[in-house]
Amino acid sequence: MKTSIITSLTYQNHITGSSHPERIDRVKVINEKLKKLDNKIEWFQPRPFDQAIIENVHNKKYLDNISLSFPKKGIKFLDGDTIISPGSKQAALDAIGSIIIGIDQVNSGKFKNTFCSVRPPGHHAESNKAMGFCIYNNVAVGAAYLLNHYKYNKVAIVDYDVHHGNGTQEIFYNNPNVLYISTHQYPFYPGTGSSNEKGSSDNILNIPLDSGTKSDVYLNSFEHVLKKLKNFKPEFILLSSGFDAHAEDPLAQVNLKSKDFYEITKRILNIANDICDGKVVSILEGGYNLNALAESAYEHVKALIEN
Repeated sequence: MKTSIITSLTYQNHITGSSHPERIDRVKVINEKLKKLDNKIEWFQPRPFDQAIIENVHNKKYLDNISLSFPKKGIKFLDGDTIISPGSKQAALDAIGSIIIGIDQVNSGKFKNTFCSVRPPGHHAESNKAMGFCIYNNVAVGAAYLLNHYKYNKVAIVDYDVHHGNGTQEIFYNNPNVLYISTHQYPFYPGTGSSNEKGSSDNILNIPLDSGTKSDVYLNSFEHVLKKLKNFKPEFILLSSGFDAHAEDPLAQVNLKSKDFYEITKRILNIANDICDGKVVSILEGGYNLNALAESAYEHVKALIEN
């Protein structure tokens, strides 16, 4: 079986401005790099889905307000750094649609795993708030889809973006069926992610990293991720794949290398093979140095292919 790549050209219509870190070129450079793997991957676009599933993670008042917020022209700030434009609505819906089709493909056994190359990212979006470049929480909608549509009992989300996924944590803090694990620089934006934040059922594992953390320290810390996954025994694993822990990323100070994301992915896949038949779907979060982002995503997908 091959690895599927889900993407959509609508990401180009989510206009944030050329000087904004979360810009169009992020997905463009990833997709160009992944074309080198074309004989080992298959490309797909998201399809329309029942938007009611978004209400499993975002409350209706928030969704109604967001729907009315998309401008007819120009750009609009939802907060100090989250920008939307007329094309943002469809791009954000397609980001969700990508993880939905990826889950469908992997669950059916047609593909061994999936990477969703999409924007805007999602893990900062809380149940009732957009923030941190994020409008809808894509990975959270995916986890809820697994629980509600496919009736899985245990889903794990591993988030290795350098910024803590406060939104994903908030949404599942009291849900014992979802394990959320995050490695992130701390203290740092968005201010959450202390190791004391453990969830109502010990279903949250935060692994704070000091500024300047290098590969060896990070990979040693990652053993805590693997141990937690083994103990939880999820039936499906979702990855919030942020690549901004790279040493060259301008928005953080963790010093990973591109090849470290290959190693991180391989370690997760080895666990996934043992406990959930390798069922893994990955979706893009952060990463803001274009060269480092493209190289890191390439290493990540290369590991997915080799599994």
